Amino acid sequence: MRHSDEDSQQTTAPGSALGRTSSGGDREREGSSNRMERGLSKRHVQFIAIGGTIGTGLFLGSGKSIALTGPSIVFVYIAVGVIMFLLMRAIGELMYSDPDQHTFIAFISRYLGAGWGSFAGWSYWIVLILIGMSELTAVGTYFVTFFNTFGIDLSAWRFPIEVAFLLAMVCINLIAVKVFGEAEFWFSMIKITLIVAMIATAVVMVAIDFHYPAVHMSGSEPASPAGHAGFDNILQGFSLAPNGWMAFFMSFQMVFFAYEMIEFVGVTVSETQDPRQVLPKAINEIIARVLIFYVGALLAIMLIVPWRTFHPKADGSFASPFVMVFRYAGLDWAAALVFFVVITAASSALNSLLYSAGRNLFQLAGSAKSPAMRSLAAISNRGHVPARAILVSGLLILLSPLLRFLPGFSSAFVLFASASSAVIIFIYVLLVLAHRRYRSSQDFLPDGFLMPAYRWTGGLAIVFFVFVYASLFLAEDTRASAICGLLWLLVFGGACLWRHRRDSLG
Repeated sequence: MRHSDEDSQQTTAPGSALGRTSSGGDREREGSSNRMERGLSKRHVQFIAIGGTIGTGLFLGSGKSIALTGPSIVFVYIAVGVIMFLLMRAIGELMYSDPDQHTFIAFISRYLGAGWGSFAGWSYWIVLILIGMSELTAVGTYFVTFFNTFGIDLSAWRFPIEVAFLLAMVCINLIAVKVFGEAEFWFSMIKITLIVAMIATAVVMVAIDFHYPAVHMSGSEPASPAGHAGFDNILQGFSLAPNGWMAFFMSFQMVFFAYEMIEFVGVTVSETQDPRQVLPKAINEIIARVLIFYVGALLAIMLIVPWRTFHPKADGSFASPFVMVFRYAGLDWAAALVFFVVITAASSALNSLLYSAGRNLFQLAGSAKSPAMRSLAAISNRGHVPARAILVSGLLILLSPLLRFLPGFSSAFVLFASASSAVIIFIYVLLVLAHRRYRSSQDFLPDGFLMPAYRWTGGLAIVFFVFVYASLFLAEDTRASAICGLLWLLVFGGACLWRHRRDSLG
């Protein structure tokens, strides 16, 4: 819905019943209180959903997960993918019931109370900003690495490169939501093309029983041994937990964080054309995307590279399995290609994080008491986007390359960023609980996009999220983030509940 007043304010709080529909209500009120333009088409949403599933971790970090537990990592990806699909079905049912909401966080306020809604809303926005800072840093690192493959050293230009990338993403988000959708479409196409090319390369190499010589990967000692492409690389000596059961169970948290932000497609609903037709299809295809892009890619990698050859470099990182596959195939320019796609993946993540952070801050500003905060709940006249909320979020993300020059910042930032990943588990649990409350509310649509067997499936998802959080305490490198996340829940969550309880008592 278009508005000519550039500084018009949101008049409905995030927890209110925007466009609320019930089983006896009017099902055609989708644009009744939504002031943003529905500029995202079915094609945009489908590729946004795909892009949200494929992150830089698949291209660069999958070697670490393979090394942790071998071929059984495939079962872990499938199991975690099923749980995240259940989470998306819960979010999908909520957004289907009220497609005017700009973010799924609003349903926590509506069904669990303003206190939990405030905690989830601000926590999720802070998580988005911290992850955005990480992605901006990653863009600079990958860009420098990409040009290093051609013998060009741009390390001295890393700061202006990061600023230029962020400005480009901010502009894409400010112009119009359709421009954002087109950008994500092409970002996703580039990522998909590389994955399909890698899988096709693996199929051909197995079909012709391809043998390759020893290959030296940059930063790795010794060279990867000679070998061949075949099913025996997976099946020979197969074990569910080759490195012990502790390593197998720890792989679940690693894979879980690889799926982080899969829920992003739920933020696009208020700006999607025909959301009640597009959303169910986009969510239901998640399982297929997991099988093709994660499981398919991992199987293709392990058909060529024996999983026991994955070893950490001197700095603790692992060589990109994608680079290894193409290098074994004789394509020495593969490193440049993969890092180009990785830059695309990081840019896509940064673009999506700006979009989501802007919508979440816009929703938070609409229910704020402070006039300064409420001024952020404005829709731009030209692009019909929450321009002020996007700009504020972008400025905070821009602090990342500036703060990097402060002594001791890097280690502190790593701690906060990892703790933010732990906090998102609380938000997932609150979303499932909000969905359960919705099912017993007057808003419930019996003919909506229903989550199957929601009591059992929702309960299973909560148990899994608790398991993942508990596992963070087991490893030394994640224990601090788990403790910080728990402190955040107790201190900030307690403060939000106390403040809203005090306000409700007058």
